[in-house]
This record gives sequence, C-alpha cells and structure tokens, in this order.
Amino acid sequence: MIYLDNNATTAIDARVVAVIEQELRRGPANASSQHRLGQQTRGRLDDAVDRIGRAIGSDLSRVDSPRLVLTSGGTEANNLAVTGMGPPGGAIVTSRIEHPSVLAAAEAAGRSGRSVRWIDVDRDGITRLDHLAEQLDASDEPVSVVSVMSANNETGVLQPIEQIARICRRRDVLFHVDATQSIGKVPLDVSALEVDAISITPHKFHGPTGIGFLWIRHGVELRPLMFGGEQQLGTRPGTESVPLVVGAAEAISIAVSERDEVAERLRALRDDFETQIRHRLAGGNGPAVTIHGADVPRLPNTSCLSFVGLDRQSLLIGLDMAGVACSSGSACSSGSSPPSHVLIAMGAAEQEVRSALRFSLSKFSTEEEMTRAVELVCRQIQKKMGCQPVEN
Repeated sequence: MIYLDNNATTAIDARVVAVIEQELRRGPANASSQHRLGQQTRGRLDDAVDRIGRAIGSDLSRVDSPRLVLTSGGTEANNLAVTGMGPPGGAIVTSRIEHPSVLAAAEAAGRSGRSVRWIDVDRDGITRLDHLAEQLDASDEPVSVVSVMSANNETGVLQPIEQIARICRRRDVLFHVDATQSIGKVPLDVSALEVDAISITPHKFHGPTGIGFLWIRHGVELRPLMFGGEQQLGTRPGTESVPLVVGAAEAISIAVSERDEVAERLRALRDDFETQIRHRLAGGNGPAVTIHGADVPRLPNTSCLSFVGLDRQSLLIGLDMAGVACSSGSACSSGSSPPSHVLIAMGAAEQEVRSALRFSLSKFSTEEEMTRAVELVCRQIQKKMGCQPVEN
C-alpha cells in the first residue's frame, strides 16, 4: 500500500518506538507518587516536557514560564482551548475551515447559549483579516477566544497567524492556534508569536497516538473539561502517560531537526506528483484537475485535487483497492464522508467539492512510490470515465 494519508496520521519513527519501549520497561511509573520511583518518574516527565518546549522555542523551566498541558490528543487540546479560555460566557470566534474538533466544540457552546461568530475565508482558503476585525468589533459582548489553525488539514494552506495575533492583541482578545499540522513541516517558534495557546499532537509527525499538548502562555487561565485529580494543577487531571510524553519529546525533536531537509524533498515530490497527473490527464484524456491552494503558501506535503466530474468516494475506494491510501477530507469526519466544509467555505464549485481527494506525503514517502501513485491515480480515473488507460 502506498500511504498518502499522512495528514490523518503518520507511521511512528523507529527511534520513537525505541524510547517508548525503554520507558515501558522501567516498570511502574506514576509521576504523582511520593516514593522514590514516583519522583524519578516525575523527573523524566519534566525533562521530556522541557524538551518539547525547547523544540518549539519556549522555555518551560521557570516559575513564570508558559505551561504545557498534557492531553489525550489534538481533539482534546482544541476542545480545552475553545471552551476553557477567556470569560465563560463570552463569544467564540473561529474560521469556517477549522478542524471538526474546533467546529464541534464551538457549535456545542453555541447550543448552550454562547455566541459563536464565524470568520470567512477567501477563494484560496486564507482567513479574511478584514472579516475577523469586523467580527471582533461586531458588538460590545466580550469575546472569550479567537481560534484559527496555522495550516489547513485538507488543503495545506498556511494561515496568517502573525497578523491575526496582532489584531487580537490590539483588542485584548485571547488567541488559540491549532498547530497540529504545522509542527515539523514549517517553522514554528512560539516565542516569536503573540499567541496565547497552541495545540500540538505528535502522531502527525511520526510520534505516538493517544497524547497531545496545549501550550498556554503564562498568566492565561484555563477552565478544565475533566475533574477528579490534582495532576497538572487540576487543569487536566489524570495519571500522566510518561512513555507517551517521552516518545512525543523524541518525535518533536527529530521532526524539528529534520524539518528543512524533509520539507524541501517533500515539496519536490508533491509538485512533481501534481505536474505529472495534470500532464497525464491533459488534452481530453481525463477530467479537469483543480489544485486547491496552489497559488498561495501551503504545507510542503499536501495536495488537494479535484477531478471534476468524478465522484470522490468512488475514486477513493477504487484507489484503495488499487493500493493507494488517500482521503476525501478530515479523518475525523471521513466515516460519513460529508462534502468538504473547507472547499465549500472557499467557494469551490459543487463539482469540485464532490470530486476532491487529499494526498498527503511524509518523510517516508519515496520517489518510486509517487511515480507509481501517479500511474494508479490516472488509471483509476480513466477507468471511472469508462476509457482505457492512456499511455504517455
């Protein structure tokens, strides 16, 4: 199987597996226990958290430093930020292209009586700064939090986080960034960003699943979603999974150190993949191909393509049977395969929305795989069109 669904999850790096295994072999590990084994565990947990902080440019070792809240993954981190930051009854402001974990949290808050304001995006999928300002100034009602992702999980389009942060800072509004797709792919130095919270999950950069983090600026208060323990100052109670945190620290260190080299290689592979597919299907040999976000900065590994006139679900199944794993949207909503809310928000034509597939590469993707993927994609498209494959 040629795996091109790395924005959903990635294969864990063998080096990460090794450190997790080493930690598991140490035996009982509860960082809250007062005996010697517990305190030794606490030391390893704190060291791993500090290492994660350094990887994203944040010193977490001081009393007045930011905090890194441990969660079960990116979904919980996003939920915690969207519902737990700012005044409890204030408005939530977010864009229409966010991950389902942000959208659903905002909608749930709306059903409980809170105001939710939506930010539009332009045709390239970039958050409209003018509309953000309008939404923040729309009424005298306090705004609890603005939540905008750093890179879209479907199109890969990068968002203007620095400009959004400045707009929020001028209005004294808290700003949360879902950075789950950015870590290890594009530079992210939190010390240089005027943001208040950032969501991170290591299974997007070859780390373990079941663990995530919410970085919080010093002084920002957070209401908990869960209750029953005093771990993490009561913000997120529950026994910490030290092996997963240690594995996450290894994964993020590797991802950041290898980022530039990997990004350059993946961008070349991705661009060639798109070029070859367009060439193979040009001249009446196939459907019109739309590359969403092609004219603006995007993640180096992500390609969202519409094969106009075809059905995305049928094509997805055909590719799966042929040996290519891709997706028709966010993995958190693909079970029901709804039309892409991202492409709809971008104003894409209905036929483009109905025919869109996402191909996302990783550092383990090879040139040979991508060459073969082009062949299989084009053959499946020709098959769906009722034609014989065209040899070029």
